[in-house]
This record gives sequence, C-alpha cells and structure tokens, in this order.
Amino acid sequence: MDTIQSVSKQHFFHYVDDFINYRTTIYETSEQTNKTNLIDLGLFENFLDMKKYDYVDGKAVMDFQYYLKEQRLNCGASMNRKLFTLRSYSKYLNLWNIPYVEHLPFHDVFKCRQGYKTRPIALSGQQIKSLFQTIEPGNLLGIRDYAVYSLMYLLGLRVGEVHQLNIENVDFKNKTLTGSGKGNKMRSMPMADEIIDIVTQWLAVRKYFLNHHISNALFLSKKGNRLAIRTIEDNFNKIIKKSNIRFHGRVTCHTLRHSFASMLNDEGVDILVIQTLPGHASPMTTANYYIHPSFQKVRDALEKLPGVIYLNQLRQDGLLNFQACYKKK
Repeated sequence: MDTIQSVSKQHFFHYVDDFINYRTTIYETSEQTNKTNLIDLGLFENFLDMKKYDYVDGKAVMDFQYYLKEQRLNCGASMNRKLFTLRSYSKYLNLWNIPYVEHLPFHDVFKCRQGYKTRPIALSGQQIKSLFQTIEPGNLLGIRDYAVYSLMYLLGLRVGEVHQLNIENVDFKNKTLTGSGKGNKMRSMPMADEIIDIVTQWLAVRKYFLNHHISNALFLSKKGNRLAIRTIEDNFNKIIKKSNIRFHGRVTCHTLRHSFASMLNDEGVDILVIQTLPGHASPMTTANYYIHPSFQKVRDALEKLPGVIYLNQLRQDGLLNFQACYKKK
C-alpha cells in the first residue's frame, strides 16, 4: 500500500502560534495583519473539518477555492489574500523541515486576476457635509466621533491607524500628527488649522472619560479603554443609517479614505503628493483604487473634447437645433 505523501491536517496547523510570533518578532507585522492571518488560517481549518479532509493536498485547496467563490462569494482580491496567507504559512513550515511539506500545493495555485467586484466609491462634498451634520456635537461621544471620522477624511487615516493613535502622536507645536500604518511604518502628516481645532476640542473633554489619566490612547471608549476598531466601524454604520443619505454602493469607514484621495485629485493635487499622504508605497495603488474623479470633473473633461466644443458652437450660432426635429408638422 502506498504511503500518503501529504501533510496531515493536524500537523499542518500545529505551528500557527509559532508562525504568528515569528512574523511579529522578525518582520514586525501589525496586529491587524496577524489578526487577518489567523482568520484566514482558521477559515481553512474549519473548511477542512467541514469537508472531512485529513490531509492538505491539491484537491483540498481547489475545493477551498470553490467554497470561497461559490458559497462565501469572495471576489478575486479576497481569495488571493487568503491563499497568500496559506502560501506564506507553508513557506514557514518549510523552515521546520516538516515531512512532505514540499508537496503542499499552494505555490501551484493560479492567482485570480480580477480586482474588486465593484470599484470602491467616494463620497461627494455634499454627502460628506451631510454625514458630519448627522453626528451630534453637543455630547461627549459626539465630539469624540466627530474627531475620529474627521481624521479619516481630512488626513486619510485607516481605521486601524486611528485606533492606534496616542496622545503623544499629536504635535501641536509643529502642527503634525504621527501615525503607524501598514507594516508599522511610521509617517508624519501635517495638520491644518481645522484639524487642530477639532482635536483640541476633543482633548478638552477627554478628561471626562474613565481612565483618561492612566491611558495614553488618544481616543477612549465609554468604559475607558482604547477605542476599538469594531466600535469605530459600528458607530460609523449607525451614522450612515441615521443620515438617510442615498449611496450607490457600500459605505464604510474606509470610504472616507477614498473620499480624501478623490477630494485632493479634484483639487488638482499631484498624484505623488496624494500617494504620500495616505501612506501608499506605490502611486499605482493610489491611481487604481483611491482616485475617483467627481461627476462634475468628468463632465468638465467631456466638455473640452473637440467634437463637443464644435457642436456647442454650432448650437450657439443657431445652426444646430435638436428640438426642431421633434416639432409636429
């Protein structure tokens, strides 16, 4: 009888904690990245249990892809990320010289070439205004939430970056805010007078929150803990529902970041400057996923086409009258 030359499910997941510790210590991966890796690995483990796979082989991985696509309705980008986690983990297992680890199939899986199912949306200036008007500025939580979402929109911060902010990250003297982005990369962002006023107003009432004197977190919860990412996201969803604004697509906290980049683009800011402010490693990321020209800017661009200019001139000279074609004889 032939010996099965595959890594057993039990052996495969035995090193997960060591994997996370290794990446955190050596590569300084962020808490959010580690959390995502654990979710991806946990999802694969649950799938193997559900389908009663005892070994990690090619069939198991292909079935996992079908499961992600057909049952969980994952887009290509989401599937790629999960398989990238499994591929990284298999590389780590290879360092341990685990038997049959060379037979793990993750390197043979083709990458999905599709990006987002739908292009992420950006809010218009009027929608942003209506959104912030929904936040009640007359109470402590309203002042805090106004500051939280203002930093996301006016500085393009990620929800995780706002979560990690400490009081010492705010430098009023130099008018800068220092934050930690993906991969724990630190970046310093200039604060306009409007942002300084908003943060100052929040710090003035922060003392009324529990543990304000012992916590260095910039934003605190009602219980005096560092404001959690889940709380920031849940509160934003409540604001969206309360605003009664009609959106063409799903709006999340990250939408504020997209809106920030699009606002700068509409104002004619150079793409390299826009790339720097959100902390993107490449301008391609900024151009492909974060810049959404406003409807008015697209309209203005179309008006500059030679054909449109020529037709407009004919219409102004009275040589072109579309309505005359529809007059009853």
